[in-house]
Amino acid sequence: MARRILSFVQWGLLGVIVAVWLPILALIFVATAPFDAGRYHAGRWFRLAAVAIVGVNPLWRFRTSGVRIRDPRRPYIVVSNHESFADILLISHLPWEMKWLSKHAFFRIPVLGWMMRLAGDIEVHRGRSESRSDAVQGIRDRLAKRVSVMIFPEGTRSRTGDLLPFQNGAFRVAVDLGLPILPLALAGTSGALAKGTFIMAPAHAEVRVLEPIETTGLSVSDVPELRDRVRRLIDEARRELQRELGAG
Repeated sequence: MARRILSFVQWGLLGVIVAVWLPILALIFVATAPFDAGRYHAGRWFRLAAVAIVGVNPLWRFRTSGVRIRDPRRPYIVVSNHESFADILLISHLPWEMKWLSKHAFFRIPVLGWMMRLAGDIEVHRGRSESRSDAVQGIRDRLAKRVSVMIFPEGTRSRTGDLLPFQNGAFRVAVDLGLPILPLALAGTSGALAKGTFIMAPAHAEVRVLEPIETTGLSVSDVPELRDRVRRLIDEARRELQRELGAG
């Protein structure tokens, strides 16, 4: 019961933070639109809302580690394993802006959806081929404007904790454009906010940035091998993180 009450309080604080963030985000969007076609600054402010949300939650301790990205405006296709809705809050702690490929249901949520549109995130409607085509165009647009794009190649959260198969889409775009893949491995979020519940639980989680993988010179026929290689690297890194978090 105590955890349920605390969760309701935390969701209330999340609502307050989002309500405060929206007008400031709108002002940043208007002020930077003439020179920031990629909405880098607006998106970065939006991502900082996640940092604030975690900061006021006594149940969660989130941290980042791994490779340091020296040029935040070099565009990457960023891919990560997916354990929980809390993954979004954890990955947002990384100190550069990325546009997120997100399912349309998030864009329909009042206030949150408005903020995602202002930030330049990319909507995809599963099951609609025209939506997938529009999403690919959106990904290409953001990358051309020197902003990285974040994709969960599993497509959905795992209920078992096992890594699901990776889909080809992110890797096909990277190969087509000759852009590097930036793998992320995360662990510890599955218990923070399990799939199918809004009750929060104590969690110590970490996201680790792995070495970028260049795709220059690769062709479409190399996509399956690239996809599987990245999946192995992420799986190995997440297992290492699980051991470290468990030992800590």
